[in-house]
Amino acid sequence: MMCPLMEGCPVHGGSQPCVLSWVRLRLPVTLNWNKIKHENIVALEDIYESPNHLYLVMQLVSGGELFDRIVEKGFYTEKDASTLIRQVLDAVYYLHRMGIVHRDLKPENLLYYSQDEESKIMISDFGLSKMEGKGDVMSTACGTPGYVAPEVLAQKPYSKAVDCWSIGVIAYILLCGYPPFYDENDSKLFEQILKAEYEFDSPYWDDISDSAKDFIRNLMEKDPNKRYTCEQAARHPWIAGDTALSKNIHESVSAQIRKNFAKSRWRQAFNATAVVRHMRKLHLGSSLDSSNAGVSSSLSLASQKDCASGALHAL
Repeated sequence: MMCPLMEGCPVHGGSQPCVLSWVRLRLPVTLNWNKIKHENIVALEDIYESPNHLYLVMQLVSGGELFDRIVEKGFYTEKDASTLIRQVLDAVYYLHRMGIVHRDLKPENLLYYSQDEESKIMISDFGLSKMEGKGDVMSTACGTPGYVAPEVLAQKPYSKAVDCWSIGVIAYILLCGYPPFYDENDSKLFEQILKAEYEFDSPYWDDISDSAKDFIRNLMEKDPNKRYTCEQAARHPWIAGDTALSKNIHESVSAQIRKNFAKSRWRQAFNATAVVRHMRKLHLGSSLDSSNAGVSSSLSLASQKDCASGALHAL
């Protein structure tokens, strides 16, 4: 039977992957998504298949995106941000214990379970997730610009520590409303991330606690071996203690969110090949592993498998 999506695929006898066969092979076997059961993770309830389609039945979450809720609120504090990050840490720690690396944590993938004022937050979109330690070493550059860890852009082998970096970026944004790294030029943006160059700018951070800044620094640590794990982050006083302030920061944060996140480029996953091209423009060859000399030609298939921008990203 000819594959209706693309000529040839592993399931239908060809050599090239198609979306249907890739999803069928990846979800239930590689990721074991249907085995993930956590109160802060959108569940895969069931999978149904027809000759030409694969249907994924997802848990219904109706509370909307994180940013939308913050903007709509009239009162928002550090303590609110701390509570949100605690839930994310708990869920990601659960994934990491299962050997799963999300690889695309960002506010747009954090949804409220319901419209209730005290609704819990839910992690969604496992389109770029990977089982750590299964098969090839993770080195594919994928994710969303601004949230990816330096080692991902450097095309070095990486681990679950990349998720912890992303949580640090999310925490930063939740406290000021703008990203720690930004430039209209992708090459300059990637250079900032590779050097871990970010600031706690005045006046936006003047009323934010030193504890919050310390928490972020430990997650947005350039060296993945020194970076906080989810377990360490969950024990930080800003999460586990009472150092998160209760001052209303809604006006400043919501204004910055409206200003900075209307730009669609922050919502888009990037192609790994484009990253390598930008790295070459930056003359950062010394930062790349010498074994990646031929990485440009090999990333095309990798980006189809690991960074397919449509196979799972919209689920």
